Amino acid sequence: MYRLFRPLLFHLEAERAHRLTLAVARLVQPWGLWALTPYFNYEHPALTVQCWHLTFPNPVGLAAGLDKNARLVRFWEALGFGFVEVGSISARPCSGNPPPRLFRLPEDRALINRMGLNNDGAEQVARRLQRMRHRRPLGINLAKTHDPSILGEAAIADFCESFRRLAPLADYVTLNISCPNTAEGKTFEDPKALDALLRAIFAVRRELKLSIPVLLKLSPPPSNRTIFDSQLEEIVAVAQTHGIAGFVAINTASDRAELRTSPAILTRIGPGGLSGRPLATRARCLLFYLYRLTEGKLPLISVGGIDSVEEAYARIRAGASLVQLYTGLIYEGPGLVRRIKQGLVEKLEQDGFDSVQAAIGIDA
Repeated sequence: MYRLFRPLLFHLEAERAHRLTLAVARLVQPWGLWALTPYFNYEHPALTVQCWHLTFPNPVGLAAGLDKNARLVRFWEALGFGFVEVGSISARPCSGNPPPRLFRLPEDRALINRMGLNNDGAEQVARRLQRMRHRRPLGINLAKTHDPSILGEAAIADFCESFRRLAPLADYVTLNISCPNTAEGKTFEDPKALDALLRAIFAVRRELKLSIPVLLKLSPPPSNRTIFDSQLEEIVAVAQTHGIAGFVAINTASDRAELRTSPAILTRIGPGGLSGRPLATRARCLLFYLYRLTEGKLPLISVGGIDSVEEAYARIRAGASLVQLYTGLIYEGPGLVRRIKQGLVEKLEQDGFDSVQAAIGIDA
């Protein structure tokens, strides 16, 4: 059915189609979730994953960015996601960059966005989540407020403010230290800056008497490189020193390497974060590296270019405990979630694994 509707959606400007889709989902959420279950629900004991003392009914999650303001958590659960990550959310509300700010690259099955971290802010999202019951693990992705004047200690305080408000409502928190959509670009991928941030965040966590897992979301590696610089190793070392529970890899990319889309179109689009299929190889490379660097001791969430069961299974074998979808949903539709879950069960059986957990990191 989605293949019938997709041409109509793709005739619309990308952000308008996005808003329309979410508006329809919001209409369905209060009364129509029961109708989605027969079409989208598929679970199997082999898909269950245990991470951070949480039970994920399946390893396929919604990536941050699609539901920034946590309006549709129950809807995503009805589509069969094993977990949902909302955000990025900042301490202060932000309207983001002026449109147009979301673009499709159909030849590459990719998106470019320069949304500018548009979100309702930590206080309003917290109030919304307090009224909402979720049945599956909920991750909350936090980013620094989109304001170049918030730097240094003020930036750390900004992160801590949103963590203080939202962490008690989450099953895990992801610190988006690598978002290219902040006004000044990446914020805390310098090891010294990261050390100061994590020191403050974990102090707040102790103050709140929480044991919630805290994850870091990392940038993609440079194109066509499998050798990583020492800074990434330092980032991982600093993170482990403070007790980071895992990593989300990868964020969107600022470069335009190896795209089929014509340079003229890319020039018209301008800057923004690239997501989708062109990032798949880079995401796998970083996944292998992180799994080996952490000796497989920290759960990893892989995101970026996952649009098929083959790609999802490759990420699990490369070291991912969980995977996330975003751009793949735009091109494949909501049925992708069920297809990946069914396909994973088949591939596990073919390879002689009794569960997803048995296959994690087998190729790493």
